[in-house]
Amino acid sequence: MKQTITLLILLILLMLASCGSNSISKSETKNIDWAMLNFVKVDSINPILEPQLNQVFQSPISNKQVHWEERNVLNPSAIVKDGKVYLIYRAQDKDMTSRLGLAISEDGLHFKKQPAPIFYPDNDTMKQYEWKGGVEDPRVIESENGTYIMTYTSYDGKTARLCIASSKDLKTWTKHGLMLQEEKHKDLWSKSGAIVCKLDGDKIIATKIKGKYWMYFGDTDLYLATSDDLIHWKVAENEESKKMITVLHPRMGYFDSRLVEPGPFALLQKQGIVLIYNGSNAANYNEPGLPKFTYAASQALFDKEKPYKLIDRMEDHFIHPDKPYEKTGEVNEVCFVEGLVYFKKQWFLYYGTADSKIAVAVKK
Repeated sequence: MKQTITLLILLILLMLASCGSNSISKSETKNIDWAMLNFVKVDSINPILEPQLNQVFQSPISNKQVHWEERNVLNPSAIVKDGKVYLIYRAQDKDMTSRLGLAISEDGLHFKKQPAPIFYPDNDTMKQYEWKGGVEDPRVIESENGTYIMTYTSYDGKTARLCIASSKDLKTWTKHGLMLQEEKHKDLWSKSGAIVCKLDGDKIIATKIKGKYWMYFGDTDLYLATSDDLIHWKVAENEESKKMITVLHPRMGYFDSRLVEPGPFALLQKQGIVLIYNGSNAANYNEPGLPKFTYAASQALFDKEKPYKLIDRMEDHFIHPDKPYEKTGEVNEVCFVEGLVYFKKQWFLYYGTADSKIAVAVKK
């Protein structure tokens, strides 16, 4: 009898331990059904864009002909227009001055470049911010009235500043100046503006939340700004400290231990606002499975009514450098995601590789 009771007690204890183990396992395994996953690199054609020596442009500032993309092409934005994918990409000449080029595709995979840049430093009111470093890292979305809005980075060789431009045709642009226009912010380092949008058919359209447009920006921690018209922006500040609020941070021990930086636009979904972001691996206290300073991309989920409230975040990256053209280049070990379109019933993701070339992945 005693043996039977002892065996029953042991069985109960084992069952309790098993239940406890399962509950721990479930709590540790995040449900990420909100994330955009299963992107497959199109190895058969990647990289889809490379630098070319024969692209020549008359610089309005130096008044000389320059081979404006002879050194690198990288970090593209993408948008669907007239049944085609328009890829607006950053290009660098031999002096590392950046300009924005345009390539157009019928299938989202094979692109034809335009011969001259569509956006560049000029003898205008932005020259002091854009010369000689140039204009970098565009992110283009469409407004409700069909105007295209572009966030981009101006670089004077010392400070990067987030800026705004607009266009009706993606080729002729109006510069609207710095995104952070308040005197106390004008000389702050700022980059990478990802505006909250929604998918409307095959178009990515800026959308309001609580009567405002929202933008995530930054390249160490992420910050927030709001706007009434997509042109004039106000940074979100803590009322007490008057400091810009941060909504996403690097994580020690992870692939994004060094910095976080927005990818394409942020997408409003049923579960919340999905932000694809780029992370960099720190020199120490990092993800030991990746080389230090590796750039890889992950995703975060914010509340769709409170864009400042982080709800969930992937534990790992969903794309990282594992191809030769991603691992070696101007900057080694880089997959920098910046372009995303819904085209022909599929999602196409465009990214810079090793700060030298451009590649594509398609969601399966």
